[in-house]
Amino acid sequence: MSELTGEPLIGLDTEFHRERTYFPHVALVQLAWSGGIALVDAPALDLGLLAPVLAGPAVFVMHAAAQDLEVLDRACGAVPVRLFDTQLAAGFAGYSTPSLANLVDGELGIRLPKGDRLADWLRRPLSEDQQSYAAGDVAHLLVLHHRLTERLGTDGRLAWAEAECEDLRQRALVRRQPDEAWWRIKEARQLRGQAVGFAQALAAWRELTAMRTDQPVRFVLPDLALVGMAQRPPRDESDLRQVRGLDGRHLRGGLAKEILDAVRRGGDLDRAELRFPPSVGEVERDLRPAVALVSAWISQLGRQLHIDSTLLATRADIESLVRGDDNARLAQGWRAAAVGDHIRRLVGGDAALAFDGNGGLVLETRSGRSL
Repeated sequence: MSELTGEPLIGLDTEFHRERTYFPHVALVQLAWSGGIALVDAPALDLGLLAPVLAGPAVFVMHAAAQDLEVLDRACGAVPVRLFDTQLAAGFAGYSTPSLANLVDGELGIRLPKGDRLADWLRRPLSEDQQSYAAGDVAHLLVLHHRLTERLGTDGRLAWAEAECEDLRQRALVRRQPDEAWWRIKEARQLRGQAVGFAQALAAWRELTAMRTDQPVRFVLPDLALVGMAQRPPRDESDLRQVRGLDGRHLRGGLAKEILDAVRRGGDLDRAELRFPPSVGEVERDLRPAVALVSAWISQLGRQLHIDSTLLATRADIESLVRGDDNARLAQGWRAAAVGDHIRRLVGGDAALAFDGNGGLVLETRSGRSL
């Protein structure tokens, strides 16, 4: 790791498995710097040695870094202090969530070596094809960083991209709260009343059990069974065995009692103890047309600026701003100046969207004159 000390830019990627585990099990760490490329055999080394480098001044260049950051946090106890995500940055240069292969081809005209992404990365020795594929994941990251920062700097969007990269890095530091685990169950978001308490307690128990046993949450308790129990809480083990989606493997070794205890805890929760997802309110009926109109304008603006429109604003972002949420993303940072302030003027009646005669929309100062 000493060779990385003092390097201003370091490309990084990981290969890991988590199909049958709760935590990602890292198999390989790929590093690229001015001196070359290294494939680090993660199970054979103490990856904690990488922590001081991650905490140093180097910019770590990664592609679609969200899961890799989780891997690094668990394996090294640290994530990069400075991050540049080429997938995020490419969105400000006209790409729409590109794969690394598409970005390298589009920017550098180079075809990355094909490989089996589902290969067993924990098996040793790695094949030559696996090593070539893994090296290709970091071989061009530093050149991509140079290309993208130069272009975004010229376009005045580099600060935007850097802010998004920092936001991604900060999200990696947020620990999942077991009491909020039910938010990730799509069907559970439709629950109301006491059913929310049952879902919250069952999902929290499932999350903690999955962590303790290092297995996917779906192995501990399927979503179907969890939502079913939230709607019709079982009273005893006989009821449990009638729950759709549950079978003997989910109830063995005292788990049946633990599930019933979680149900009882859920029934005892009062409303003050319930954890609801943020920004779940509805937009007032009178403002719904404004959301649709602004969404169309954002899509056009993205095309005009050659920016992935989802980076400018998602529909949820627009609804949050229109509702007046305190934490609305469009009211903060670069998005406020780029789109948020304009949307507020539009909804407030100080601006108007009009057709430009060529099928496009143009945002104008409102004349106040009716036809």
